[in-house]
Amino acid sequence: MEMRKLGSSGLMVSAIGMGCMPLSVPENRPSEDEAIAVILKAVEVGITFFDTADAYCRDQSEMGHNERLIGKALSRLDSSTRSKIVVATKAGLVRPEGRWEPDGSPAHIKAACDTALKNLGVDSIDLYQFHRPHPRVPFADSVGAFAELQKAGKIKHIGLSNVSVLEIELAMSVAKIVSVQNQFARNHRKPQQDGVLEFTRKHNMAFLPWSPLGGIKAAKGLAAAEPLLETLAVHHRVTPQQVVLKWMLLLSPHIIPIPGASRKESVVSSAAAENILFKLEEFEALND
Repeated sequence: MEMRKLGSSGLMVSAIGMGCMPLSVPENRPSEDEAIAVILKAVEVGITFFDTADAYCRDQSEMGHNERLIGKALSRLDSSTRSKIVVATKAGLVRPEGRWEPDGSPAHIKAACDTALKNLGVDSIDLYQFHRPHPRVPFADSVGAFAELQKAGKIKHIGLSNVSVLEIELAMSVAKIVSVQNQFARNHRKPQQDGVLEFTRKHNMAFLPWSPLGGIKAAKGLAAAEPLLETLAVHHRVTPQQVVLKWMLLLSPHIIPIPGASRKESVVSSAAAENILFKLEEFEALND
């Protein structure tokens, strides 16, 4: 698979990563063995970038569920293959009674990092991301906790998620930021409209679209929502979902989509999207 720079981190990752949330959050999530098999299948087809979070679980009682799955899966790899894998995780959300609530306090972030290190089975986290700004905690204080963790050697690189250009600029005054993970899909173009996509490109940060296919329901209805996707999919003998992923790759080399997956077939399909060869007029039609 094509490799892309993870911003200014110096790390190279697969152009298409894997979002691991579907392995832990849904009520009908796969079993642990099935989930591990999906992760290992992703590695087999060339995916080297995995996105997780401690809050990817059903409720507070199983915080870290997704991190532990990844840790167990990657522990089965030989050392040579494992050395090529980059894992990004996050802190800043908690799950009381299944709700998604912010906790950007420095104490929480530091404690979450220590737990994440154990869950993943690593000495230092490749990319640690602030999951979401906390309205009652100064943003600079939250980012400052990540900077302290980096100085302590517990994390290698810092990323942000669900942020605005102003928040990115503030974070840059506190720490070196190598990536931004915001929602971006055909049905959610906000990063193109609010300047985040262009700002990250200009400042050599990777942009990691979460939910790049628009969510489970939207992903299934892509063809109906946009007939052009179906037309191109039929012409190239691929799926509308693959058309969307390839479109994102062509938008800019700093974009690294992380489509979620809970089945082996999904990761195989996502990884194959980079092989589509669009004509210029087809790409322009997708941008229209």
